[in-house]
Amino acid sequence: MVNYSRPDRDKPATPPPPPPPAAGPPPSYSRPAAAGGAPVNLSKVTLTKASPTVSLTKQGSATGQVRVNLNWNARPSGGGGGGMMGKLLGGGGGAQSLDLDLGCLYELNDGDKGVIQALGRSFGDLNRPPFIMLDGDDRSGSSVGGENLLINLNHLAAIRRILVFAYIYEGAPSWDKAQGVVTLYPASGPEIEIRLDENAGGARFCAIAMFENHGGELSLRREVRYINGSQKDVDAAYGWGMRWSGARK
Repeated sequence: MVNYSRPDRDKPATPPPPPPPAAGPPPSYSRPAAAGGAPVNLSKVTLTKASPTVSLTKQGSATGQVRVNLNWNARPSGGGGGGMMGKLLGGGGGAQSLDLDLGCLYELNDGDKGVIQALGRSFGDLNRPPFIMLDGDDRSGSSVGGENLLINLNHLAAIRRILVFAYIYEGAPSWDKAQGVVTLYPASGPEIEIRLDENAGGARFCAIAMFENHGGELSLRREVRYINGSQKDVDAAYGWGMRWSGARK
């Protein structure tokens, strides 16, 4: 694995949890009305090959903090044997744990570029550039919360583009067995889901989705592009143009 060759930053403190809801009747499955009193569409948006793009600005989701969550099946079941399945299961009865990592490449409007990932402890910062933070590293996949990338869209004017990616750090590269799901939770508007469940022929990296700011309008485009290689190859595929060096967690 490789890491972007810039000075490490100390891991910032985990942001405080949101305040508890106000006392009152049991909550219903709804969100507060959007600005202007218009009700929010609560249906989940699933981005697919046939429908890959959504405007976060038009659906009222381009402000506040958005959480990008990755969850996956850490111990796929199945029989032993040879080949990839045998490797996945350690050649015997117990499944080998899969460790997936979430991260992103970012580019700001002032030209600054970088990576947010557990490798190299490049956890970012939510309140200073790049206004993106990885909240931790789930090594086992057993965490109910999975891994989370937080983006502060209150600083949207500073952001040009963000490419969210995931990679299989440990375990056999088998995205169809990992059954990864990426869910975006914006401050308002519907959740957005992208599934990572294809047979990718042994590729360890998946470019998941691209945030792009075009003149103040923020869009999200599904990529789900499986890439053989490392972060350097993801960089090359999307023309980021950074220098990379080896790193481990």
